[in-house]
Amino acid sequence: MTSATFLLPAAARFGAQRWQQDVSRALGRADVTSLASGRRAQLVRQIELPGGTWPLAALSRQVDVGDADTPDSAWLRADPAWLRPDINGVRLMAHGDALGLTREDCDALLPALQPVFGDAGFALDAPDPARWYLRVPRASPVPEFLDPSEALGTDLADHDDDSAAARRWRALATEAQIILHNHPWNARRVAAGKTPVNALWFWGGGPLPDARVHTRSAHAQVYTEDPTLRALAASATTVAPLPKAFSAPGDAMLFDLVGERDLRRLQTDWLQPALAALARGQLRTLHIDDEDGNVLTLRRWHRLRVWRRPRIASPAATP
Repeated sequence: MTSATFLLPAAARFGAQRWQQDVSRALGRADVTSLASGRRAQLVRQIELPGGTWPLAALSRQVDVGDADTPDSAWLRADPAWLRPDINGVRLMAHGDALGLTREDCDALLPALQPVFGDAGFALDAPDPARWYLRVPRASPVPEFLDPSEALGTDLADHDDDSAAARRWRALATEAQIILHNHPWNARRVAAGKTPVNALWFWGGGPLPDARVHTRSAHAQVYTEDPTLRALAASATTVAPLPKAFSAPGDAMLFDLVGERDLRRLQTDWLQPALAALARGQLRTLHIDDEDGNVLTLRRWHRLRVWRRPRIASPAATP
């Protein structure tokens, strides 16, 4: 059965941009469900993990290296990050890919950090410049850290965890920040007009799941440029790079459009072709799931709901 799911960003990512009239009318006729907001919640709606866990570090490690099943081991992402202090606190401004790190950056910074974590019994490495990992004993307590996508731009004080396990990791994070702040390589990056790496962001901890991870909606194909979704889906289905636009409908396709910031391009290249396929009967169902927690379901017969008001405001507005 032909169906497509589009994952969209939060409405705020589009600023003052507005839906075009034909798209607005079509979306106004959809069935709408309000669910949990945020990127993690959005992905959990597409990927079912054993026992409600979130072992993203182990899943992405398996994709990057293939050794996440090392006996008695769990994994934690320790991604390079840029924190910026302001008058109200300290904010996460960038992490991972956004820093544009190279292997040369990793080779310069990692040797200064590895002894800190080695003394604590953890092994730090970076098989990809944007994704750094800590291998920890499986029995070691690891707090549930906030995903960086959820923390980006926020004051870190809003996410404080006062548990004993969190205090230990906060001490390690502070020591890493001091080392990175004083590292001459960061001074060279700043002098070259680049963003410094002044912190590590811990998240996604846990062992590689024993059970097979599978997609709740049985997506036959996932198209994404996001390493997080790629890691989540890789053990369940076929994953491919995101194409330039929606074309021929297929069976149970998922398109990750969260990185899109041009609403006109989103409509021209994706929504309008998908809505046309729906009208022709080539597509049976179109699901639109945004980071604000709004899930729209469109079927061909919904075009008969002519009494429905258009979705005239923003992508996440209530119709």
